[in-house]
Amino acid sequence: QVQLVESGGGLVQAGGSLRLSCAASGSIFAINAMGWYRQAPGKQRELVATITNAGRTNYADSVKGRFTISRDNAENPVYLQMNSLKPEDTAVYYCNADLGYLKIWGLGTLVTVSS
Repeated sequence: QVQLVESGGGLVQAGGSLRLSCAASGSIFAINAMGWYRQAPGKQRELVATITNAGRTNYADSVKGRFTISRDNAENPVYLQMNSLKPEDTAVYYCNADLGYLKIWGLGTLVTVSS
């Protein structure tokens, strides 16, 4: 199995930056891609960004140009660098590991952006 631990959330003013980190442990060789999703109060969970083992990235339109997902290799954490944060970025951010037949989720980390 794969376990995910997120860190780096917190309170930041609009225009500020935060970096989220997600460390994977266990059967990391089974991971095809990793990503970040978020869920704001009263809304459905939505994709933020993903990165494959080959380094291919995908971003939600709402974060393109502001957020960057990165990962050095399968043994290193996945990072989400968030710049120019907006109040609408406020949400619980969840790390995800895609094993193909199964998706593993972390417990989430809260990001609050004040106006």
